[in-house]
Order: sequence, then structure tokens, then C-alpha cells
Amino acid sequence: MCAALPSSLLTVSINKAINTQEVAVKEKHARTCILGTHHEKGAQTFWSVVNRLPLSSNAVLCWKFCHVFHKLLRDGHPHVLKDSLRYKNELSDMSRMWGHLSEGYGQLCSIYLKLLRTKMEYHTKNPRFPGNLQMSDRQLDEAGESDVNNFFQLTVEMFDYLECELNLFQTVFSSLDMSRSVSVTTAGQCRLAPLIQVILDCSHLYDYTVKLLFKLHSCLPADTLQGHRDRFMEQFTKLKDLFYRSSNLQYFKRLIQIPQLPENPPNFLRASALSEHISPVVVIPAEASSPDSEPVLEKDDLMDMDASQQNLFDNKFDDIFGSSFSSDPFNFNSQNGVNKDEKDHLIDQLYREISELKTQLENMKTESQRAVLQLKGRISELEAELAEQQHLRQQAVDDSEFLRAELDELKKKREDTEKAQRSLTEIERKAQANEQRYSKLKEKYSELVQNHADLLRKNAEVTKQVSMARQAQVDLEQEKKDLEDSFQRISDQAQRKTQEQAEVLESLKQELATSKQELQVLQSSLETSAQSEAKWADQIAVLEKERGSLATTVTQRDEELSVLQEELKHTQVQLSSTQESVEQLAKDQRKALLMESRKAAEQMIEAALSQLEEPAVISCAGSADHLLSKIKSVYSCIEQLEKSRSQYLACPGDISGLLHSVTLLAHLTSDTVLHGSTTCLRAPPEPADSLTEACKQYVKETLVYLASLEEEDSLERASSAAVRSCLSRMAAIGEELLPRGLDIKQEELGDLVDKEMAATAAAIEAATTRIEEMLSKSRAGDTGVKLEVNERILGSCTSLMQAIQVLIVASKDLQREIVESGRGTASPKEFYAKNSRWTEGLISASKAVGWGATIMVDAADLVVQGRGKFEELMVCSHEIAASTAQLVAASKVKADKDSPNLAQLQQASRGVNQATAGVVASTISGKSQIEETDNMDFSSMTLTQIKRQEMDSQVRVLELENELQKERQKLGDLRKKHYELAGVAEGWEEETEASPPTLQEAVTEKE
Repeated sequence: MCAALPSSLLTVSINKAINTQEVAVKEKHARTCILGTHHEKGAQTFWSVVNRLPLSSNAVLCWKFCHVFHKLLRDGHPHVLKDSLRYKNELSDMSRMWGHLSEGYGQLCSIYLKLLRTKMEYHTKNPRFPGNLQMSDRQLDEAGESDVNNFFQLTVEMFDYLECELNLFQTVFSSLDMSRSVSVTTAGQCRLAPLIQVILDCSHLYDYTVKLLFKLHSCLPADTLQGHRDRFMEQFTKLKDLFYRSSNLQYFKRLIQIPQLPENPPNFLRASALSEHISPVVVIPAEASSPDSEPVLEKDDLMDMDASQQNLFDNKFDDIFGSSFSSDPFNFNSQNGVNKDEKDHLIDQLYREISELKTQLENMKTESQRAVLQLKGRISELEAELAEQQHLRQQAVDDSEFLRAELDELKKKREDTEKAQRSLTEIERKAQANEQRYSKLKEKYSELVQNHADLLRKNAEVTKQVSMARQAQVDLEQEKKDLEDSFQRISDQAQRKTQEQAEVLESLKQELATSKQELQVLQSSLETSAQSEAKWADQIAVLEKERGSLATTVTQRDEELSVLQEELKHTQVQLSSTQESVEQLAKDQRKALLMESRKAAEQMIEAALSQLEEPAVISCAGSADHLLSKIKSVYSCIEQLEKSRSQYLACPGDISGLLHSVTLLAHLTSDTVLHGSTTCLRAPPEPADSLTEACKQYVKETLVYLASLEEEDSLERASSAAVRSCLSRMAAIGEELLPRGLDIKQEELGDLVDKEMAATAAAIEAATTRIEEMLSKSRAGDTGVKLEVNERILGSCTSLMQAIQVLIVASKDLQREIVESGRGTASPKEFYAKNSRWTEGLISASKAVGWGATIMVDAADLVVQGRGKFEELMVCSHEIAASTAQLVAASKVKADKDSPNLAQLQQASRGVNQATAGVVASTISGKSQIEETDNMDFSSMTLTQIKRQEMDSQVRVLELENELQKERQKLGDLRKKHYELAGVAEGWEEETEASPPTLQEAVTEKE
């Protein structure tokens, strides 16, 4: 390796390679730039020089920069990519800027910059791929990590990469006049020179794509990869045509050997076809120089070359014939007898020798160049292996760090486990100590009994037995104190944990029973002692006095025992009083909880009643179907509340069910009242007034019913008959407000649903296609700010259409699930006919979505043409969002709340709302960007003129406010008329004689 290149020499080479002359980049300057990146192990110098160049103002300069940068990414140091990532956003901005120019190098620079950004992103995501894309089959397999998902994603990224390469290829050919020999001109070579790098990339990408597709077809079904095959066929056709056209250009024939793709593409459905695949190899002849280092020869260059060749020939002639002869080669008189034929013979011989020397020289050059290429290839392979080893080393370092972190975590867990083990050991030790203490206490009781027996058998030990009895009394007193302490602790715990009182009291009772038994044992022992004294009276006559003292002691013992019994009775009385107080406290707490729940329920219902007249509720509109579903839920809740009330009366300790039912009734009542109010907005006046009064009466009866649940006396007599009556009245009004249906047979509803959903999907497809056509037309005819605004608006409209398509697919899936789960043994048509109102709601919502999409596309077309209003587009987007919300509501009304399809539908609905917000935001932004606010200049106006202008402005403000009020009144009248027409169309004005017994049946069926 030669010495490091000076920074100044590298800077000069970069400036010479990237200049404003429309000629190809010279190879020696590009090679110097590549060597410079290897010497400094990066591209810091390159970017420091490039940042000072006016790339945004000179298209030719930007084009040559792209060519040099492409070479550096392919053959430069691997750190070139890392050093260049920070400039990726600047390249994107420059690409968009040059994209606004439709002629010259503008479009070429835009597409080339996009290609370079794609190449950088690809190599960043796939670091195993070197810049020149040269990999073996083993390395390609390792890049996918033997995971079919990775291979699938890698194939998609290669398709995108190859698409950018082919786009640049086609754009360069389109910009050239192929009717002339453009490849021999400096301008043509400037445009064609970067295509050599593109050809090298395309050959590798095509080869890897074929191999990956064969691998994917061996792991995945053919239907799954249909999109991959279609995309490959399209790129195969383009690449084959471009390779064929490139191979016919004179410029490429002497510089690069372009491979020809097979006549037919590979058959991926046949695994054996992989053996027939031949990897395309691009060959650069050793004797051919780079297109960059072989400029076109002008006239002066040809003259200089002829002069230099003539001088070389003269020098060679002098060496052979002498200087005097060469000074005048045609002076035949001074040739010392050499005639003309001999001279011609010598000249011919000289020419032959020169040609042989030239041939040898050319052969030597060829051999040297071939050796240089082989060495370069070997160097590239070694560098690739070195990079791979470094990557493996870094991966091993990362793995070791990860393992070290896991080891530290395991050590911490082990320490925590040891601490927990020590704590557990300490707890067990304390438990054993407690058990030993209790066992000692029992042993003391047994010792007391044994001492009494010994006292009766041995009079000599009477005094000792009495002392032991006293000790036993002390122990009993200590036990009494312990019982009192235990009772105190239990009393404290009773205040915190009411549910544990029964168990604690039971345990205390058991302990008292045990104490009683032990006292009875002592009493029996004492009685046995008295009897034994009578038996042994004759035998212990000598010990009369001791017996008297013993009798006295026994009497005292009996008195102490009686005192102890009194104290135990007193303790029992205290325990019973404590139990009563605890029960009373629990009863008071349950009563307080029920009271608080009732108050919260009343507040919630009163809040819902107070919101009936608020603007936020007035601006909404509900449906009778939704109101009926809410009423059904309230029916079910009331029945559940009655069951919970019965359970509470039977078992006062369990109040959780009653509290849950009261809270649920409050929530459902508030929702029902609000939906009843919003349903009135879409109803005719008379049913609307009746429904409003019924809602208010229902709220009143519900509050009365909840108030009766507070006291125990009224709880038993509480009745929900009045509440049910109000609900029945509301349900009857809701049944009257239901639409009467379409003028079709119920048997045709199922087919009509499918047709309307298909028509809606087709309308969305047509709208999307039309938006794409408008976008293409705008790009072709508009420029500058107008083009940017149109692209942003149409792009947001396209996103909205795509979101609606996802919503329609999710709605179809959910409807299919509803029909499958609800029809039983009936057919789908019978299910739709049975649920005709729900079916008609779906049909109406589908029509609204399709109509909204068509109207929005028309509005967008007018806005793009400059003849429409931005506000109209905003209104259309809001309208289509409302229509999709209607479709979501109609689809989810019969769905299971835990259904995954329902979750997908709700997610798609949120996507539509976000897309609608995007349309509104892009419309507002475009409007503010196009409209220019004219700032008035008041500097030259007098006080009188300013006063006059102020009065005119006030008059204009009053006029606009008056017009705004009139328009709002007109909008209200239009909405009212719309509701009336919709009510006539849906049968609101027809009276329904059928009462709603089906409502009770629906509630029973739901339960």
C-alpha cells in the first residue's frame, strides 16, 4: 500500500471530478477519491468538499456528484455509508427540488438522488451486503438467517432497489436522442457514464432475486407469492430490454460486456428450473479503459497525437540509421550507395518491428491490467472477509455483553432469593418458638394434674403440690392476660376487616371452651383429692395437722377457682357484646354503602337529565334502533336488580350484587335518556314531544325506585312496575319511529346488501383511480406551490379512500360473522329478512358511503382545477366520515363485543377519522398557502380617511353577521326538511298498531 494521500491532493481530485463541464468524470480522479476513502477510513474529506459545492443551483454539477458518490458507495471504504447517513435528508430535499424541473438534468438528478437514498437505506437495513453487492450463495443464505420471513422481506427490498435502478436507466435513455450517435459526444457520454454502475448493480440484484424466489417457492404456497412473480415479470421485461439497447450502443461495446438475459423468465413453480439459471456476469475488458478516462478526441488532440507519434518514429529511425541519415531521409545522394529498393526494404522491416513491439507492449499492458484487476478483486474479497470477521467479532462482543448482563441479573435474583429464604427461615423459627410456648403451656397443665395426684398419694409433698397449684394459678392469670391481649388485637382487626370477624370469634369461642374443659378437669381433680383425703384419713393420723392445713389450702383453691370462673363468665359477656357491636358496625357500613351508591346513581341520572338541553347534545342525532337496544339493556338490568334485592333480603351480608346492579342501572338510565333525547331530533314533532315526556317520567320513576332501596322497610316493598311501564311507553314510541323499510321484498334484502356493499366498494375503487388520474394530470400541468398543494390534498384524499376500503372489508367480515352466528339453521337470506330493519340500515349506510366518495372526488377535481372551494372539500370529507360512522354503527349493532372482527372494524373506523382529519388539515394548509393576505398601507391616509374606512369596515361586519345568521337559519330549515323527508321515506308518519311484546321477547332471548 502506498503512502497516505495528502488532504490537499484529495480535495483537488474531488473538485476536478465534480465540475460544471458536461463531460464524463475522469477515471483517475474518481480512483483518487476511492483511494482517499480507504486511506482516511471514511468520507469526511469528501463531504467537507461537497458541502461547499453549489449542487442545488447547477444540474450538471449535481449529476457528476451523484456519479462519484455512487462509485464511493460501491468501491469506497465501508465507513463511507456511515459517514453519509447524516446527509440522507439533505439528499431527499435536493431530490424533491430537482424533481420540479421537467427538462434537462433536473429529472435525472432527482431520480439519481432517490436511487442513492434507496441504496443507502438498503445497505443500512442489510449490513451483510457489501457496497458492490458481490456475495456468494452461502453469504446470501446467511443474510436471511434461515428465516422465511427474512427472505420474504429481503426480496421485497430488492424489488424496490431494482425498481429505482431501472427507473434511472429508462430516464437516461428517454432523455437522449437515439436517432443520432449520442454515445460519441461529450454530452451523451456524461449521461451514459453512470449507467455502468447501474448495470453492475442490476446484474447482481437480478441474480439474487431469482435465487431468493426459488427459495421462497420451496417454503411457501404459490398463491402467496403471486404478487412477487408478477413484479418479477415486469422488472424482467424492462431489464432485458434495457440490456439489449445498451449492448447496441457504440459507447458500451468497447468498455463493458453486457450480459443478455434468457428469452423466457425462470419458472419458479418448477424447482428443477433453478439448475437452468445462469447468473449474468458483467465483464469489463482489461484492455478497455474507463469511460471516464477516455474523453472524446477533438481536432487539436488528434494533431498533438500525430506529432507525438511522428517524433517517436523519428527517434526510432535515428537509432537505426544515424542522425545524419535521419536529418535528410530523402537525400539519396548521401546514402553511400544504398539504392531506393534497399531503403524501402529497410523501412518495411522497421515498420514490422515497430508493429511487433507495439503488439508486445499491448500484450504486456493487457497482462498487467488483468493482474491489477485480479489483485483488486482479491483485495475486495479480503476486505469483505475482514468486514465479515469484524461484524462477527462485534456480534460476539454484543453477545458477551448480553450474557454478562443476564449473569448480573441472575446474581441479583439469587441474592433476592437468599434474602427471601433467610426471611422464611426466621418466620419458621418464630412459628416453632410459638408452638413450643403453647406446648409448654399444655405441659404445665398436665404437670398441675400430675401434682394433684402426687399430693393425694404422698402427704409429704403436700406443700410442694400447693406451690405448684399456685404456680398454675399464676400461669392461668398469665393466660387470662394473653386472652385479653388477643381479644384486644382481634377487636382492632374487626374494625379493619369485617369479613374476618366470624372466624376470629369462632376461634375465641373454641379457646374459651378449651379453658372451660381444663377448669373442669381441675375441679374434678380437686374433688378426687377430697375423696382421697377421706380414704387416707386413717393411714395418715400422724399428719392430722398437715391435713387440716391441706384442707384449708384446698378451700382457698376452690375459692380461687370460683373467682376464675366468674372472670371467664365476664370475659364471655364482653365477647358477646363485642360481637353484637361488630355486627351492628357491619350493618351500618352496608347501609352507608347502599346510600352512597344510591346518591351517586341519582346524581348521574340528574346529570343526564340536565344535559338534555345542552348544545353538545342538541347537535347530535340518534336512531330509534339504538334507543330500543338501550331499553332492552335497561330491562335486563332491572331484572338483575330484582334478583340482587331478593338475595340481599335473604342474606344481608352479601351486598355486592345489589351495589353492582344499582350502579349499572344508573349508567344505563343516563345513556338511555341521552339517546332518547338525541332520537327526538330526528323524529316528527308529536312523537318527539311524547318521547321527551316519557324520558322525563322514566327518570322520575327511576329516582323514586332507587330511593325506596335505601331503607330496609321500604326495600322489601320496592317495586319496579312504574319504571317498567315508562320503559314500555318509550319502547312503543321507539317502535313507531323505526323506518318502514324499502319498497322491496324481504327475500331480496340479502341480495341487495351484497349488491350495495359491492357497489360501494366499486365506487371507492373508481374514486381512488380518478384521484390518481387527477394527480398525474396535476403533475404534468402544474408547478411550484400549486403542484405541492394539489399533491398534498390529493394524497390525503387517496389515504382517506384507502382507509374506507379497509373499513368496508372489515365491515363485510363482521357482517359475515354476524350472519353465521345468528342465523342458526336458516339461510343468510332468511336471516336478512328476519332482521329487515338492521339490513335496511346497512343498505342505507352503504349508499351514503358511495355517494359521499363520488361527491368528494368531484369537489377535489374542482379544487385542483382552481374552480372549486376548499370549504366544499372539507364539508365533503366530514360528510363521508359521518357516512362511514353510520356504516360502523349499523355493522356493530348486532356484533359480539369480544369479536376480533369488531375490533378490526373499530380500528378501521379510527383510521377513517384520522384520514378525514388529514384531508381537512391539508385543505386548510393549502388554502392558507395559496391565498395571500393583502396588508393595507395606512401610512398615506389622513385621520378622516381612516375614520371613513373604519365606518365602512363596521358596516361590512354587520352585513356579514346578518348574512351568517340568515345562512344558519337556512341550514336549520334545510336540516329540518331533510329530517321530515327522511321520516316520510322511512315511514315515521305511519302509526304502528302493534304493541312491543317483541321487546320483552328480545330481552328474554338475550338473557
